[in-house]
Amino acid sequence: MVIRVLLHPASSTGVRLEMWEGMWENLGMGKLSVTAVKAATRPGRLGDGDGLYLVVQPGGSKSWVCRVQKHGMRRDFGLGSAAKVSLADARERAREIRGWVEQGLDPIFERRKEQGIPTFREAAAKVLASYRKTWRNEKHEAQWSSTLKAYAFPHIGDLQVNAITGPMIRNLLAEIWLTKPETARRVRQRVGTVLDWAYASGYRDSEAPMRAVTRGLPRQPKKEGHFAAMPFDKVPAFLIRLRERESFSRLALQFAILTAARSGEVRHATWDEIDFDAALWTIPKERMKAQREHVVPLTSPALRILERCNELRLANCQLVFPGARRNAPLSDMTLTKLLKEMKEPYTAHGFRSAFRDWVSETTNHPGDVAEAALAHVVKNKTEAAYRRGNLLEKRRGMMKDWAAFCAPRM
Repeated sequence: MVIRVLLHPASSTGVRLEMWEGMWENLGMGKLSVTAVKAATRPGRLGDGDGLYLVVQPGGSKSWVCRVQKHGMRRDFGLGSAAKVSLADARERAREIRGWVEQGLDPIFERRKEQGIPTFREAAAKVLASYRKTWRNEKHEAQWSSTLKAYAFPHIGDLQVNAITGPMIRNLLAEIWLTKPETARRVRQRVGTVLDWAYASGYRDSEAPMRAVTRGLPRQPKKEGHFAAMPFDKVPAFLIRLRERESFSRLALQFAILTAARSGEVRHATWDEIDFDAALWTIPKERMKAQREHVVPLTSPALRILERCNELRLANCQLVFPGARRNAPLSDMTLTKLLKEMKEPYTAHGFRSAFRDWVSETTNHPGDVAEAALAHVVKNKTEAAYRRGNLLEKRRGMMKDWAAFCAPRM
């Protein structure tokens, strides 16, 4: 049977498409064939019966739609591209949807359950598991878990990742955006990471809309300064006070000041990293922020601290500065608590800034040597490519001068 459709030449494209679609729906054409599906090129809907349609777009792409009507409400459910979903599979999916509707179930929700799309809570657990191998210590995982549990899970934890929208993320951040700005930024970054993982895994149709979310929030107050740093001219007197009593925490802080190292690098230092003969401390890349091995020249005062720690060394303990628990390193809070007890409003990390200021303001040591001592990454790629060495001997002289300034009597 050949059907001829005569349209007025002035009819718009939209009207023609509507008439074409209506014609097929009203005629209630019988079952389609595989050949008919492949041959269909004219824009419109081709009915297969029982609410299943092949939709042909003006550009030539074809997809399946199941139309269901119940209680006077009509809904269309996409079943996928005809290039990927066969006619037989489309019929089976349409039959399944009609069954869900008859049972009073939401086809979209039921389909997602069958596809195994994880909730945000489940996705976060998978992300944590995959990231665990890349973190240098357990602190990162604890921070991730605690912030998501406190601020994200109550809002979106039980939602499937493909159902989470920008407004939902904006609402959960709004509660802490101004009162806890740093925490809010971390929550935003971690929520975005989980949703980006979901997108990459095929559970979402788009990446996390984090830029739009941020634009929907008020401007945060500016962060004041960096780590609170002790003025470098006060460091010598502070070290004298620090040596008035002896503990692993006090020895660790002295060592951190004399080496200009990060507190985490010091707290996790092990004896196999120390070479007393060469007066070197080699920190493996796994414990460095830049993921590059860092060699620290050790001055006489720093070596004497290590010798004292060796005298106090606990049996079968590889840590240079052990914490209260056996074979566990000092915690970051231990050094913070020590500074508070000494009535100092500074941070352990801030002594690195004191060292850098001392180099700049009182010495002729080049800035790139100071940056190498701090294990800072060279931002200029061209300069980094030409700077092959670690400037060890130049750094050795500079650290000797720093030790003489800080602890002339050690």
